Amino acid sequence: INRNSKRSVINGARKSRVRTFVKKVEAAIAASDKETAAAAFKTAESELMRSVRKGVFPMNKVARTVSRLSKKIKAL
Repeated sequence: INRNSKRSVINGARKSRVRTFVKKVEAAIAASDKETAAAAFKTAESELMRSVRKGVFPMNKVARTVSRLSKKIKAL
């Protein structure tokens, strides 16, 4: 029980961190700033992949998110 609560706190922080990076990319996309969006996407992608390695998110969810963000950036 103790370990579960500790991991829950750690994983919650990791999820929050990933969401923040994704929001930065989406904000840059909304502002139609391709260079900033591309730079933010690069860091967000590595953060997302790291979260998969740590077991926070499933691989398919991350792949889908990365794909959708990439598609939005290419459309700018």
